[in-house]
Amino acid sequence: MTQAPPPADMKLQRSSRDATTLPARMSAWLATVLPEGSEPSVTLHSGVDANGMSSETLILDAEWTEEGERRRAELVARVAPSAHDLPVFPSYALQDQYDAMRLVGELTDVPVPTVRWMEPTGEVLGTPFFLMDRVDGLVPQDVLPYNFGDNWLHDAAPEDQRRLQDESVTVLAKLHGIPDAEETFGFLAPPHAGGTLLERNLARTRAWYDFAVADIGRSPTVERALAWLEGNVPETDEAVLCWGDSRIGNVMYRDFEPVAVLDWEMAAIGPRELDVSWIVFAHQVFEAITGMLAMPGMPHFLREEDVVAEYERVSGATLGDLRWYHVYNGVQWAIVFMRTGARQIHFGEIERPDDIESLFHHKPLLDRLLDDVGA
Repeated sequence: MTQAPPPADMKLQRSSRDATTLPARMSAWLATVLPEGSEPSVTLHSGVDANGMSSETLILDAEWTEEGERRRAELVARVAPSAHDLPVFPSYALQDQYDAMRLVGELTDVPVPTVRWMEPTGEVLGTPFFLMDRVDGLVPQDVLPYNFGDNWLHDAAPEDQRRLQDESVTVLAKLHGIPDAEETFGFLAPPHAGGTLLERNLARTRAWYDFAVADIGRSPTVERALAWLEGNVPETDEAVLCWGDSRIGNVMYRDFEPVAVLDWEMAAIGPRELDVSWIVFAHQVFEAITGMLAMPGMPHFLREEDVVAEYERVSGATLGDLRWYHVYNGVQWAIVFMRTGARQIHFGEIERPDDIESLFHHKPLLDRLLDDVGA
């Protein structure tokens, strides 16, 4: 099968929302959550389209009067997508994301933005949103991927790249070290049947695939992988806080160290291998794309053996075999590509392909994994 390369401009439309109406609507809402007489005003700067493929992220400033003084805050709005814009996930529990960030900020020194206000009803913008403080820093770009070259991370010195890698792994270890995670973050447990948390996470991914099929069609490769995963679930009852989308493209850095850990929409409770595999596998996906385009990429960066060694050193934990988790995450990436592909079709950015697996930019990688495990 011929693999379709990513388009020259990989920016993906996420929303049909009319941004011109947002400042007035958000200003009116802020007046209901701020002290009386605050007279808030909102200035919308932009959306964020360089990273991420799911929720809308809006950059804004807010001003209001409090205790006789005019105050100003630089904010980010995290907005759930509208159902008619073909969102990546079946549902967006923004309250869970808000609470997860709040608790991580209270319980650890992991740098998460301070969350301010939550609008859970969807009555203001059409879907729920929350506001959090804006943080200054650099993010390894997704569009075009950082390993394509000509960007701050790709062009950095090897020792700086390694510092960023190791500090990112330390973030995972700190998150996983939060005690009593199953009780503290119980609201993140998958609402699906299963004897263990891992089985419940897998059941949620199966349901996610079934949701994606409705708009794009079935994938023989994903179904092959799901059948193998369901027949070979590792025996573990471990329950740590898993960030979920644990990749460097969801972190802001300053001097190659994390200053903001972002995007908590995939947060869950489960074994620590879920996160460790994801940070490795996400880089392997981008490396698979550069390989198809005959580009050098960054093969020295985020290598599994280096990530595992550093994680075990800082956490004191011993990781199990990651191959099952790599296949699992390969399925999740495939579903993301199914959903973003369906959305591109919806917005007229691409034609519907004859073979939906041509949307899987990591298809050779997933095929190799399945062959390796004998699926």
